[in-house]
Amino acid sequence: MDYLSLEAFLEEGKAALTKSPVAVILVEDLVAVDATIQHHLEAGFRSVIVLAPPALTLPPAMAAAVHRIPYDMRAPEAMSRAMNRIIAACPETTWLYYCYNAEFLFHPFCETRDVREMVTFHTEERRDAMLSYVVDLYAPDLNTHPNAVCLEGALLDKSGYFALARTDENGHGLERQYDFYGGLRWRFEEHIPPARRKIDRISLFRAQRGLTLRENHTFNIEEYNTYACPWHHNITCAVMSFRVAKALKTNPGSSHSIHRFHWYNSVPFGWNSQQLMDLGLMEPGQWF
Repeated sequence: MDYLSLEAFLEEGKAALTKSPVAVILVEDLVAVDATIQHHLEAGFRSVIVLAPPALTLPPAMAAAVHRIPYDMRAPEAMSRAMNRIIAACPETTWLYYCYNAEFLFHPFCETRDVREMVTFHTEERRDAMLSYVVDLYAPDLNTHPNAVCLEGALLDKSGYFALARTDENGHGLERQYDFYGGLRWRFEEHIPPARRKIDRISLFRAQRGLTLRENHTFNIEEYNTYACPWHHNITCAVMSFRVAKALKTNPGSSHSIHRFHWYNSVPFGWNSQQLMDLGLMEPGQWF
């Protein structure tokens, strides 16, 4: 279903926000949009909301399966403004997920268990948010794929990930919070502003009154920003993303300085959850 604006959706299509879990796809350009939408429809989300440029066209069956809203993702703070409007309109029972185009959610055992089963288990563990690592994908040959997006031959870094303790404005450590780094943001950090070098994102979370999402992908309620509860490890997931590779190769400030992303720690992405668990890029916690 199409809407004239985000305001129109929040008035006319608000019922979609009661069908938890809800996926929100933020479309920055027209690269791999159909693949992104299809992946998340198949993941088991009960509602899929697409905020996209008006120029986007979708196959009829796909257009009928999503809620499409015209939205300018190039505007300042576009992500947080849209998400916070949606969060405020949701019942407190609604689980939300957000990503950009050319990003794909993977969770433990996603081949046999859908996202509804996962958030049900996570809720039973008294968790309202789930940490995800945004793992960079990139094309093996930038001559063949100049925008760095190649779904069939995607590569990822098998190592080079690390974490640093997160501190508050006074330099005090925050309990169960880390800043995670790695991938292209680490290898090409000279082209990435310091504030955008982290790869952690709370991609899945439950709406709550007063909850707000910041532009740095953290929340105003600190417990939402933790990687696990105090008593044991929890599920984490991964967002497999071409977004950084695409930006590095389309941004005039970095494009001509980068001739390849492939290096000795590159491996083909198998598009399965076991590979990501084996590499330590997500874990099942107590969900066996």
